[in-house]
Amino acid sequence: MKFKETLKISWLPVFVASLCCVAPIVVLLAGLGTVTVASTLADTLYGDYKWVFRLAGLAALGIAILLYLRRQKGICTIDDAKRRKNEVFNIVVVALVAGIVGYIIFLYVVVHYAGVFLGLWA
Repeated sequence: MKFKETLKISWLPVFVASLCCVAPIVVLLAGLGTVTVASTLADTLYGDYKWVFRLAGLAALGIAILLYLRRQKGICTIDDAKRRKNEVFNIVVVALVAGIVGYIIFLYVVVHYAGVFLGLWA
């Protein structure tokens, strides 16, 4: 699996899983609330609902992998998947690892420093 294909599969699920912390930044940058509102929203979404966002990201990753296998690899039936089980397994593992690494980098580096820059969290 090529690097570009891996990014195509994993960028949207990573973003969906990170919405708990991206939403307050969008609220603040769009002028829909103050730093206090955005900070409270970040605390609520990340503190109480982070697993909901992570499960939504995992579901989005599963859908992205399924669509990739059907459209790009031509694996449409269970018999096709059984015949090419090693390829399917490798694609799933690579996409899952890319999703986890992308989530960690995006949420804990990019979004964190954007929030610090905007004054949402210390």
